[in-house]
Amino acid sequence: MKGWGWLALLLGVLLGTAWARRSQDLHCGACRALVDELEWEISRVDPKKTIQMGSFRINPDGSQSVVEVPYARSEAHLTELLEEVCDRMKEYGEQIDPSTHRKNYVRVVGRNGESSELDLQGIRIDSDISGTLKFACESIVEEYEDELIEFFSRESDNVKDKLCSKRTDLCDHALHRSHDEL
Repeated sequence: MKGWGWLALLLGVLLGTAWARRSQDLHCGACRALVDELEWEISRVDPKKTIQMGSFRINPDGSQSVVEVPYARSEAHLTELLEEVCDRMKEYGEQIDPSTHRKNYVRVVGRNGESSELDLQGIRIDSDISGTLKFACESIVEEYEDELIEFFSRESDNVKDKLCSKRTDLCDHALHRSHDEL
């Protein structure tokens, strides 16, 4: 009977490790897709478009404390983007990296809505994948909304690495390198 207990424990540890790796692949992939989508949406906004920020009250001296900031990276615009960005996870599929056997999530629908231009070989596309990815994205937005707004409100290089690997620890560094080499 003792032998079965060790076998059950070993099986439990192995399954737990596999689930943790799968979960990390999913959350890392969701974070990276989320960053890609936000960067693309921000890039589409006219750089000349501004929004007034500050107080709209009149000060005792008759002045107002209002400043104009670029709309693309304003908190109002970023908050609006975060409300709908996870819906785009249905445009992603799952691909297994042949060298690391880790899961990657790649866009399977072009930005113009067509998939014919993309190489979809080896990419699994189904509603389970997109639903799970969307749920992971929503969890990240809910947990890290302040960090997302902070990172995107100021122009920042390497947001994927800084946000997904260093700040949130959703991606380990080995996984980060394998995604960037794709």
